[in-house]
Amino acid sequence: MGNLAISRTLEFLPGIILGLTVHEFSHAWMAKKCGDTTSEQMGRVTLNPLKHIDPLGFVMLLVAGFGWAKPVQFNEQNLRNPRKDVMKIAVAGPLSNALTAMVLSVVFSLFSHYTAGFFRDWISITRDLLLYAIYINWGLFIFNLIPLPPLDGSHLLLNQFRKYPKFHEGLYKYGSYIFLGLILVTVFTDLNLFPIWPAMQFLGNGFLSLVGYS
Repeated sequence: MGNLAISRTLEFLPGIILGLTVHEFSHAWMAKKCGDTTSEQMGRVTLNPLKHIDPLGFVMLLVAGFGWAKPVQFNEQNLRNPRKDVMKIAVAGPLSNALTAMVLSVVFSLFSHYTAGFFRDWISITRDLLLYAIYINWGLFIFNLIPLPPLDGSHLLLNQFRKYPKFHEGLYKYGSYIFLGLILVTVFTDLNLFPIWPAMQFLGNGFLSLVGYS
């Protein structure tokens, strides 16, 4: 059982590293495009995973099924249109995961047509890694759109209340506590308050069907 668990974890690793790296890079890249160079100065506009992976968040993702990377920092005062640009930066991460999942689905579909030959074992392993990466990226897309701080989806919601600073601040502060509470309930009880897996299956299987895999 121990060897099986280690093997399964190793199969998840490439998809997790790819998903987190692309996600945070996209935040940083969009912030730069919108006029703020904070992330660039911190070395975050890169696809080097070491610049984005948070050790504790990475371990939590492997062990508990949820985790985090190093958040991308930006200065709203440097943005050309703060209200719109904050939303662009927020949505860039999840959308990059969706795009990654789509591209990997096309690659997976192409690999599915090659099942024999000298490279059969290598192709089989590659297909498994691709499939895990596809679902992981769909999972990151869905999870980060949850409208609770500190997830990206919260920026899309809270941005609508910027005209009311105290209300905006309260939502952000207490929304974080609500999110933490929901996570703890999900981890320590049988209640699944974040039904991510059914949505991952729906999007993953649906797009794979669209690109010709069944």
